[in-house]
Amino acid sequence: MTFVQGPVRVSVPATSANLGPGFDSLGLALDLRDRLEGEVVAEGLVVEVRGAGEGGVPLDETHLVVRAMRLAFAALGEQPPGLRLSCENVVPHARGLGSSSAAIVGGLVLARALVADGAERLDDDGVLRLAADLEGHPDNVAPALLGGFVISGREAEQWYAVASPVHPAVGAVVFVPADPVSTEVARGLLPATVPHADAAADAGRAALLVAALAGSPEHLLLATRDYLHQDYRRPAMPASHALVAELRADGRAAVVSGAGPTVLAFCDVTAAEEVEALAARRPDGWAVHRLSVDTRGASVD
Repeated sequence: MTFVQGPVRVSVPATSANLGPGFDSLGLALDLRDRLEGEVVAEGLVVEVRGAGEGGVPLDETHLVVRAMRLAFAALGEQPPGLRLSCENVVPHARGLGSSSAAIVGGLVLARALVADGAERLDDDGVLRLAADLEGHPDNVAPALLGGFVISGREAEQWYAVASPVHPAVGAVVFVPADPVSTEVARGLLPATVPHADAAADAGRAALLVAALAGSPEHLLLATRDYLHQDYRRPAMPASHALVAELRADGRAAVVSGAGPTVLAFCDVTAAEEVEALAARRPDGWAVHRLSVDTRGASVD
């Protein structure tokens, strides 16, 4: 196997999963990108992190990007003699914007790009399989890899991901609280079963959401009503749920992003006054980002 000489740079977008009713199946890439730089060196491992996670994540083989890189190198048949990795993170950690998926997909794509014929030997289907296996579900890793709006899942022991169009006017404002909530805590609040009526209502809303994003954004408020997970998670993030309720009462299509606690509100990116009005609703101490849909996915820069 021939490794590329010199540094390789990769960027990967933030993602929002679920989007209300699409629990563990719908995901959207957003134009907020982590940037990675990797290089094969003679020996050892050097990891540098700037931005989100700086000072709080491991700088050794247990770093999530490194773990993903090792998986890709193993799939390609050989580990490099040494690695230098630099991460510039802007996707906030443990906030429901896909930071772990960005790390996993970024590491896999970076490792593939460090091998001379890596893209030919490990295609996007292979990267998706490795990413979903490591993350445990595909709803964030699929849009992080492919960009845009993606419907994903697992059938007959195989992961699948299907891209679906997004109307060019659809964008989002995300409200990011200062305090994190772990995905494990949020998932632990979910019941083992739900009423059949709730499941049926959620299925209808998820189907409507696909149509609303594709060409009927006027239906996004109705399409983002969830019955399966958000209300059960309220005890872990009461301020987030209060903001969602306030925005929805005002006619805004707001949801908890992923497992939370970030709140995402869909908006018309071409309507500056609407975007400004949404951003002005930021609670004290919360960060706000006005984002377009990312259509590139993970890319070698």
